Amino acid sequence: MTIKAGDKLPDATFLTSGSEGPRPITTDEIFKGKTVAVLALPGAFTPTCSAKHLPGFKEHAAEFRAKGVDSVVCISVNDVFVMKAWGLDQGVGDDVMMLADGNGDFTKAIGLEMDGSKFGMGLRSQRYSMIVKNGVVDTLNVEAGGEFKVSSADYMLAQL
Repeated sequence: MTIKAGDKLPDATFLTSGSEGPRPITTDEIFKGKTVAVLALPGAFTPTCSAKHLPGFKEHAAEFRAKGVDSVVCISVNDVFVMKAWGLDQGVGDDVMMLADGNGDFTKAIGLEMDGSKFGMGLRSQRYSMIVKNGVVDTLNVEAGGEFKVSSADYMLAQL
C-alpha cells in the first residue's frame, strides 16, 4: 500500500556521509519534531535528477527554510558513497541532506518503489516529493512515469 497524506512514516534507517565517513541515521533523527521537505528520485547522476530535480531544491533551500522547513532531504536507492559523490558533484553542501536507501527498504515500506530493470537499474524509487511534519506526511506529490512536474521544488514551494 502506498503511503498518503496523514500517514506516519515507517521506522527506517538510512546512511548518510558524515565527517568520519558513512553513518546511520533514523527516521526519528530526521523527522521527529521537525518539518522536512523530501525529494526522492530514481537515481543519482541520472539526467532529470541531476539537471532539474536536485538542483531545484538546492537553489530554493533558503526559501524552504523561510517558509518553516527545518531541512531538505534527498532520498535515493543508491549506496552512501554514490550519494556523497553526487552531493559533492551537485554542490549541495549543507542545503540538502543526501540519504542513501541502499537496499530500498524505506522506499518499499512506503510503497513508492519502481522496477527499473528494463534500464538496467533494478529496484528504484519513484520520483516524488513530500512535506513531512513530525514524522507524518502532510503533502505527497508522486510523478507519473517519466514526468517531472509535481515533485519539483517550485511546485512544492507553492504548496507551503
